[in-house]
Amino acid sequence: MTLPSATYRVQFRNGMTFDRACGLVPYLKSLGISHLYASPVFTATSGSTHGYDVTDANEIDPDLGGRAGFDRLTETLSEAGIGLILDIVPNHMAASLENAWWRSVLEFGKHSPFAGYFDIDWGERLTLPQLGNGFDESVAAGELAITVDETYGNLAISYYGTCFPLSMESYPLLAAELDDPDLARMAELTVSVDGNDLHRSLRDMIFEAGNLTNLSGKLGELSKDHAFMTRLHGIQHWRLQRWQEASEHLSYRRFFEVTGLVGLRVEDMNVFEETHRLVLDLVRQGQVQGLRIDHIDGLAEPTAYLDRLREAVGVDTYIVVEKILGPGEELPADWPVQGTTGYEFIAALSGLFVDGNGLQRLDEAYRRLADGHGDFEIGRQTAKRLMVEQNFAGETARLARIAAGLFPELSGDELTGAIRALLIAFSVYRTYGANGPLDARDADLLKKAEMAAAGHLDYAQPLQSVAAILRGAVDNEAAREFRLRFQQLSGPVMAKAMEDTLFYRYNRLLAVNEVGGEPDHMPGGVEAFHQLMHERARSQPAGLSATSTHDTKRGEDARARLYAVSEGAGVFANAVEHWRRLNESHCIALPDGEAPEPNLEWMLYQALAGAWPEDFDRHHADALRERFTAFAEKAIREAKLRTDWTAPNKEYEEAVHTYAAGLLSPDNDVFTEDFARVLQPFIEAGYMNSLSQTLIKLTAPGIPDIYQGAEGFDFSFVDPDNRRLPDFERLGGWLAEGGALARLQAAALKQRIIQIGLGLRMERARLFTEGDYLPLTVNGIRSDHVVAFARLHHENFAITVVPRLMFGWLDPGVLFAGPEFWEDTAILVPSPLHGLKADLLTGKMLEPGTTISLAALLGDQPAALIVPA
Repeated sequence: MTLPSATYRVQFRNGMTFDRACGLVPYLKSLGISHLYASPVFTATSGSTHGYDVTDANEIDPDLGGRAGFDRLTETLSEAGIGLILDIVPNHMAASLENAWWRSVLEFGKHSPFAGYFDIDWGERLTLPQLGNGFDESVAAGELAITVDETYGNLAISYYGTCFPLSMESYPLLAAELDDPDLARMAELTVSVDGNDLHRSLRDMIFEAGNLTNLSGKLGELSKDHAFMTRLHGIQHWRLQRWQEASEHLSYRRFFEVTGLVGLRVEDMNVFEETHRLVLDLVRQGQVQGLRIDHIDGLAEPTAYLDRLREAVGVDTYIVVEKILGPGEELPADWPVQGTTGYEFIAALSGLFVDGNGLQRLDEAYRRLADGHGDFEIGRQTAKRLMVEQNFAGETARLARIAAGLFPELSGDELTGAIRALLIAFSVYRTYGANGPLDARDADLLKKAEMAAAGHLDYAQPLQSVAAILRGAVDNEAAREFRLRFQQLSGPVMAKAMEDTLFYRYNRLLAVNEVGGEPDHMPGGVEAFHQLMHERARSQPAGLSATSTHDTKRGEDARARLYAVSEGAGVFANAVEHWRRLNESHCIALPDGEAPEPNLEWMLYQALAGAWPEDFDRHHADALRERFTAFAEKAIREAKLRTDWTAPNKEYEEAVHTYAAGLLSPDNDVFTEDFARVLQPFIEAGYMNSLSQTLIKLTAPGIPDIYQGAEGFDFSFVDPDNRRLPDFERLGGWLAEGGALARLQAAALKQRIIQIGLGLRMERARLFTEGDYLPLTVNGIRSDHVVAFARLHHENFAITVVPRLMFGWLDPGVLFAGPEFWEDTAILVPSPLHGLKADLLTGKMLEPGTTISLAALLGDQPAALIVPA
């Protein structure tokens, strides 16, 4: 296998097509990228902005350029010597009528050839959570009507333009009710003709001259008959329901809470083959060199899936999985993959750049205004309880029904309570293994969760019984289904409780509220970081090292800037109190309290600080205001405290919008000028953190992954803001200009460091794929302000030296602290690294010796990448 030396993530759609990506190839080549890393490119729902809502897994999306455009892109990449990694989505597809498989299931139910493709409980009719009101109310309001679906040539029940196909049994019923000869002929067809031939025949019959208008009029009149509509609805393979009911009851597995995405049964060999037919062909034809597996924890049997995929693509295909690892958790050792997409690397960096002492001071200030949200563990328990009792109540109830069938002697309510308590207590996303006992790792995780859950229950036997099922002590088909369903649910409960609820409630330091992060953990500093990198070099040396993705909560440089809030905790806390007073006129008193509340104000000022342009002026205000208010609305809905997605509190949302917009109002110069003044040292320290984390990513164990545009500075909010198309023309211009690092602006400096680092990785590939990770000892007065390590492979080496915790030590506009700051601080150089050395970033020569003086090395530059001269 040829491992990537660096990947570059491109988000297709939103203006990015295959032909446009072809134009980027020379730029990516100059930057030092070995592999383009593409978001999903298969046909998705109309207007999709991300591509994870696939409607045809075996077609390249025509909106991106189709197969011809894809072929042009892969040919262009091949000519440049750049590989392609594709993001594929085995867990789910779009539950959309544009999806021919899903449409067939709606029309033919269990008799559809695709009924087994989707994870559907066929013990009842397929539930479609589409209505704003109940079925009876929708019929009475005239929102539902029998109609001709002119696109597909069949009869349907329409709801605001969405046409749900009628079952074959509907045609005889309609023909009898209307005594219509055309419908009678159609009814005869439904029992004698199958599939596409049926649709073609029906369509021809419907569109005969005069038939359409006459038929439509009859159907329209019949739609007003409430009793008949109820009868017709009752013989469909599907059942329409209010969309709000999905959390309580749904007959198919969804992706997290998204009812528009239906789970696939890729554990079935036929489903695997049909959903992977095109992507496997692309791999075998040499157009694709790597795969990124989306949401691996959603699958029923991830290990079996990965074994099957590896066998299909061969040993030379690079594979990474989207998997959130908890603290101390590692990928299962038997997964035939190179690693994860790198969220744990972000978490490791946060532990390096957050100041522990400052975080404690920040905590004291935050708790004074957090209004009950200052305790992370209580918040976590509350958010997970919300998920199991409300947002995933239907999935939890299904588990309880299975358990009740296995243990009929136990109370159903107590079994439900035990399942909820266990889901809440889980410290990781899931365990693995549907068949037989759990392995030692997962058995230990389950035991810890069981002990934690026991502390919240007044009864023991139901919990012990549920745990016995999960351990594999109960062995039958029902127990196997329970284990699978529990394992597929614990991950969504964790993700939605943490990433999409608690991270918008607990706002102490937004920089650590990140996918895979643990905001309550105290940072471990340099020593802990070195240990994590040792473990990374052992467990997944070829996993991706990410700092931004399409799913991160903010751009990597916004995060780097906000790390500095932990250093300047007192400055920030005092400033928030001052800013709240300056903007109190924008607050609004509502019946349920003031809006925004102090906890939210604290969050808004941090979020704005992360995105604030250093050169802010009124020309920036309108664009920033639009992005900021959109972020604020998403944040309060995700928090689910006074509003949420399912029941928006318009009065509260408008109050928050008014406040957020008011911060950037043309009439609020007093605030914006003070905000910019206070923020300046945070901006400078943030630049240093950005450059430091970038150089670490380029040289630490793992494959550096560059998110589109983040080779410049990325101060994005959460999606969709972070999926905007970058200004590639400007980025390309910076790279073409070149020049000495000392003369480059900060963003161009970051890009240049990336180019130099990636050039070294390409030139000395084995140093970084096989080389040891060697922490370097630093002595002296500022030893805590530097991170130094070497990569060593035989006689070859590279030394990375970067500063940390630089808040308040930098002069304005200068990205280094000066020799006087470093004083006697020096790196101890072990014997393999004693010879003459050179810094690749500046060309500076370092004489042989046993130490490297930081005053001489970093006294006039932001970081160093040292190699043998």
